[in-house]
Amino acid sequence: MECKESSQQAEAVGCPSETEFAGRAAACEGCPGKELCLQLGNKDPDQESIDVRMQVIKHKLLVVSGKGGVGKSSIAANLSMALAELSKKVGIVDVDICGPSVPKLLNVEGMQVINSQWGWKPLISPLGGIKVLSVGSLLQHSDNAVVWRGPRKTQMIKRFLKDALWGKLDFLVFDTPPGTSDEHLTVVQTLKRSKPDGVIIVSTPQTVSLATIRKEIDFCKKMGIKVLGIVENMSGFICPCCQDQSDLFSSGGAEKLALEYGLTFLGKIPIDLRLTECCEQGQSLFTTYPDSTVTKSFLQLAEKVIQVVER
Repeated sequence: MECKESSQQAEAVGCPSETEFAGRAAACEGCPGKELCLQLGNKDPDQESIDVRMQVIKHKLLVVSGKGGVGKSSIAANLSMALAELSKKVGIVDVDICGPSVPKLLNVEGMQVINSQWGWKPLISPLGGIKVLSVGSLLQHSDNAVVWRGPRKTQMIKRFLKDALWGKLDFLVFDTPPGTSDEHLTVVQTLKRSKPDGVIIVSTPQTVSLATIRKEIDFCKKMGIKVLGIVENMSGFICPCCQDQSDLFSSGGAEKLALEYGLTFLGKIPIDLRLTECCEQGQSLFTTYPDSTVTKSFLQLAEKVIQVVER
């Protein structure tokens, strides 16, 4: 009975490569690294190389959301551009393996990742010089579906960290899929020794979105990773004619939730058709509409994030 409970616990935390169940847990079935894990016990052969790559990056941030459709990827991409506008060296890893959207948002669609003798060279976005890696840039056709089990996703994420030439960066942003899945577990466990700064949670004002945030906060507590703060996306609508702002949904819910849990409220991002236009056309909001309200909101968000990680 005790063995069964321990095995279930090992499965609950994702890849068991760093546990006594390495190579023997149910999650190991079908994993290409199973035999190696059996030989090495609980030592991950990739970890040392990952640590070397990650330790020269000052700040590592995960952008997460409890559910899909809250604009998490657009927040991650535009936060990266805002940090670049503030003279920071930035990279972004798209670990949403099955639904990569970062290549579109940062205008690197169609570019090929070069695999040199020293490792993968991340793509350089024309929008702020941001370094980008995404499964979307490794597919022969952008419409190809990625149908992978958890172990293969884990290996791909590790390659993004171990085999990529990130160099010295001020920020490495991880755009994660919605919820709490294998991708989140892999990133958190893999970065453990290089000390990630924490998680930025994206929500919208609706009650159904706020309810899932509580689960996301609980996940962070269980994994021992800090919540840097909460961002309320789609908070108000900017009229394209008069630039007045009105609330389409209830407002302030994310701020109240942050207060309830004693977390930092990082700010509000309104719905603005100019932001939609830039995201869909792969343009920079900061050069196309530098004086817009939504541009200023992202710059304020970036400044707040810098304050939180450097204090």
